[in-house]
Amino acid sequence: MKIGVLKQTAAGETRVAMTPDSIKRLMDKCPGVEIVVEKGAGDGAFIADDAFKGVGAKVGTTKQAWEADVVLTIHPPKEAEVKNLKKGALLIGLLDPHGSAKLFAALAKAGVNAASLELIPRTSRAQAMDVLSSQANIGGYRAVLEAATHLPKFFPMMMTAAGSAKAAKVIVLGAGVAGLQAIATARRLGAIVEAFDVRPEVKEQIESLGAKFIDIDLGETGAGSGGYAKELSADAKKKQQAALQERLKGADAVITTALIPGRPAPVLVTADTVKGMVSGSVIVDMAAANGGNCELSKANKVVVEHGVTIIGHTNYPAMMPRDASLFYGRNVLNLLQLLLKVEGKASTLNLNLEDDIVAGCLAVHDGAVRFGTKK
Repeated sequence: MKIGVLKQTAAGETRVAMTPDSIKRLMDKCPGVEIVVEKGAGDGAFIADDAFKGVGAKVGTTKQAWEADVVLTIHPPKEAEVKNLKKGALLIGLLDPHGSAKLFAALAKAGVNAASLELIPRTSRAQAMDVLSSQANIGGYRAVLEAATHLPKFFPMMMTAAGSAKAAKVIVLGAGVAGLQAIATARRLGAIVEAFDVRPEVKEQIESLGAKFIDIDLGETGAGSGGYAKELSADAKKKQQAALQERLKGADAVITTALIPGRPAPVLVTADTVKGMVSGSVIVDMAAANGGNCELSKANKVVVEHGVTIIGHTNYPAMMPRDASLFYGRNVLNLLQLLLKVEGKASTLNLNLEDDIVAGCLAVHDGAVRFGTKK
């Protein structure tokens, strides 16, 4: 059984799909596994090729990594790269299931299986494999650091001989994994924090982190399935925008994290809202890659509109590649232990569709696209 770890080629990507830590653990628990890491795969995360060799992995060519039985990536491959995968192989990564219909069709035609990590069920049993949550945690933390860096004032209250400075007021929109981490980080930095979410049930979590819950009566709940939010009605969206507009006028920093799977990001901060905000304030739009929660956000750019700095970075985990790679690799390690069957001194691939986690994340199997169809 050979596992290949690809070097990422997407612009700005610094992570690697498996670190020496996870490779060593996998080889200890799954005998007979050979791991080939593409040369330079860990460079962006400051992990040298020798570190992979030191735990028993082989550092090989691009071709050798692609030709493995299991191929690990972070970003989905280009359709033209599907030919690099051998028939019967398993591709594992963040494969963008809602935007990869053509890729999945090409994989199915080539007889390549694919596990999309976005589809890992959000259950207690699957927590150790939940890449979205581990990377969102990092993103929420880093987003607050970006806000603090661009804000022209302190986050905490400061008392000095020259006078005192009031603590910054931070508002977090969306209380999923990224939002909760943003709340916790902003509080640790000494800011006064308020947070809003369309799901009333997260109020207790927000308050447990020391933030104030912004209670807006939308006339409906935004709670969806699997712990995610669902899209609001047009009337509820208008109520939400109007109520938030007044709140945001007094904020020094706003962190937006709202996403709906398979849909454009909901607009929470309108252009008129930005006009009314304090000059020098900051918006960090964590949904910029999906259209943005702020109407004036621009993906992968930092812009100033009406005196407000709007940050539209789209890959916060890549800004912290060492720990992001470590977490990603451990999530993949836990999934691989579920997908590999150990028999004596050998390990084989076992795609057991009776297992809810395997069935949930296996987007392509045995020449058929499973995502978006009844399984």
